[in-house]
Amino acid sequence: MKMEYPENPEQSKERKPKSYRVGKKILIIFIMKKGFLKMSFIFAIAIMMTSCYTFTATIGNGPQTGTKIVAHNHYLINGLAPISTANVNDLSGNAKDYSITVSHSFVDGFLALLTGGIYTPTTVTITK
Repeated sequence: MKMEYPENPEQSKERKPKSYRVGKKILIIFIMKKGFLKMSFIFAIAIMMTSCYTFTATIGNGPQTGTKIVAHNHYLINGLAPISTANVNDLSGNAKDYSITVSHSFVDGFLALLTGGIYTPTTVTITK
């Protein structure tokens, strides 16, 4: 085999084969997909970690006796449409000093996950 060298320097600048250019595009698309999957995974983890939140409100001087009453709120479409909510005045017995805690327990989050967010319950705990 004899190697042939071009006499003209212009001829030495050969274009890269077409398959290399296509391969490079596929590599870039693969990297972009990998980045998209990574961001999707991080987003899903962030959404799942926020499901067990708690909100507490203290009325008057706060709980005095430590008696707890538990009720549930029922919502549709991730909490946009209430089906039934707990009446705090009835549950507290018209007490002057108490604490209200509204939370998504693990069971509430699991039910929301099973229904795809269509049914979303919350747990209400009143401490007198």
